[in-house]
Amino acid sequence: MDLTAESFLTYLAQTTDSPYLISIDRAEGLYLYSPDGKRYADLISGIGVTSVGHRHPHVIEAIRQQLDRHMHVMVYGEFIQSAPNLLARKLTSKLPAGLNCCYFVNSGTEANEGALKLAKRHTGRTEMVSFRKSYHGSTHGSMSVSGNEVKKQAFRPLLPDVAFINFNVEDDLQHITERTACVIVETIQGDAGVRVPSKRYMKLLRKRCDDTGAMLILDEIQCGMGRTGTLFAFEQFDIVPDILTVAKAFGGGLPIGCFVANRDVMRDFTHDPMLGHITTFGGNPVCCAAALATLEVIENERLLEKVEQKGKYFESLLTHRGIKEIRRIGLMFAIDFESADVVSRIVEEGKKLGVICYWFLSHPYSFRIAPPLTITNDEIKESAALILQAVENAYIRS
Repeated sequence: MDLTAESFLTYLAQTTDSPYLISIDRAEGLYLYSPDGKRYADLISGIGVTSVGHRHPHVIEAIRQQLDRHMHVMVYGEFIQSAPNLLARKLTSKLPAGLNCCYFVNSGTEANEGALKLAKRHTGRTEMVSFRKSYHGSTHGSMSVSGNEVKKQAFRPLLPDVAFINFNVEDDLQHITERTACVIVETIQGDAGVRVPSKRYMKLLRKRCDDTGAMLILDEIQCGMGRTGTLFAFEQFDIVPDILTVAKAFGGGLPIGCFVANRDVMRDFTHDPMLGHITTFGGNPVCCAAALATLEVIENERLLEKVEQKGKYFESLLTHRGIKEIRRIGLMFAIDFESADVVSRIVEEGKKLGVICYWFLSHPYSFRIAPPLTITNDEIKESAALILQAVENAYIRS
């Protein structure tokens, strides 16, 4: 076993000059454990991934059973395999009738890449409309439709014919026209600091897409899989997307993404050209088995029924003079402070106390909380106390 910072910093590519830098030996439920036994409450679920907790027994058992059968055997779309078949049937059974065909990929950004390609292929149009402050991934296509210019500037040129409008601003919907292939939008803007649109706005967006023939892509990579209290956030707005993208919590801890559309639309990838979208590891049977088990945990443990109650309880405990605003839907929080420096100190103080909260890429004066849906009220109470202590320590030492 090698859990040294020296190896991590020397042999692994770094994404920042200041990584979080704790060593993880094992994980269980809400908690991560370092080699010396220190416990950390993971209040960000590995950035939205472990929504049913770390190493949920049902997910682990499903992985073991699939490992006993086979792992990778062929690229996506050629061999018949039970795990992706069962997962696709289960997922589409939870969705509106028009969303009846799944394409399994490896990650959220690939799900969005596939969705963008599918919309351009199906409509024959080129313009893509997205939103300022949005985040859809860091590959070239997903970055092209993301709204953080600071993160994009060093990698231009990106995809052409991308237009940006303001989120939850009705007048801007007029910029969606008959030239528009698709509108891609996070149902809840996550990286912008948990921005929740009005129901009226989302219905007007759906209507504008219908009127112009543009396809509506809802990115639920962060806000899906029960995070907001319904399996998918769009259910709370009485609309249905043309294409839905999911990832992060979808695999219960293993890497898998998916874009879902109507079967007739998805068939456009089969011709002109054939193999319009391909992936070697998409639909990996072990990852699909984990994803199916994750859906079963959410259903069998009736987790959705408790998300809003837990979120309200958590929010009620978070009172401090330094908190400027809390934005929340379900168990998805952004907590605003006066500056990015304050947030950075809070995150560091939390690490010392054994509680993991984190910042947003595009909204640095907030920190995020997105705990597993399985978190208990006792764990919420204990975690909230640790957060408040971290906040107080950050202000005392400023």
